[in-house]
Amino acid sequence: MSKQALLDQIKADILSGNVCPDLAREATQLVFGDGSPDADLLFIGEAPGKKEDELGTPFVGASGKFLAEMLHSIHLKREQVYITNIVKYRPPGNRDPLPDEKRDFLPYLLRQIEVIKPKLIITLGRHSGMLFLPELKIGSDHGKPKKVSISYEVKSMKNQDLESSILHTSNSILKVVILPLYHPAAALYNGSQRQTLLSDFALIPEIFTKINNNN
Repeated sequence: MSKQALLDQIKADILSGNVCPDLAREATQLVFGDGSPDADLLFIGEAPGKKEDELGTPFVGASGKFLAEMLHSIHLKREQVYITNIVKYRPPGNRDPLPDEKRDFLPYLLRQIEVIKPKLIITLGRHSGMLFLPELKIGSDHGKPKKVSISYEVKSMKNQDLESSILHTSNSILKVVILPLYHPAAALYNGSQRQTLLSDFALIPEIFTKINNNN
């Protein structure tokens, strides 16, 4: 099967598995992902917002416009990367995703990562950053890449704390570099973080070069 067909199957499995039915009931539609299945760069946000819920595509509102601007600043287009969220339905009122919602969507996110096999994962915001880096302090750790091993021991997490257990199993199947960044929405409310995000984005080409040289 092609990568796109595998991603389509994951989307179908979310729908047939009735993941987070309470969220699904409140949302307009599932917001699964957007971009190239062959992307070397994967962006992971937290959850869809109002515009994303309407259009079924992640990061198409004001945050998405700034993300596109930042991509342009390093000579990339949306079509060249892949963009998704941890939680695939919009939480009511744009509230933060709850721990059990992140937990329930986690297996599908890991399957997306396994299919795409990105060289670099950029987490947007505290929630997605802490999914991979439980000790993350976004204020001091943003823009600092870290190599992690992602394991598929997901089912054993059902009654565990998501943010402290995901990376602490023994059978790692995928090694990736995580670059934690502020969420683009932060720049909409705090002008100083706009420049911080642009500066962090400017590091991406150099990080890619180092990753390729180490392979």
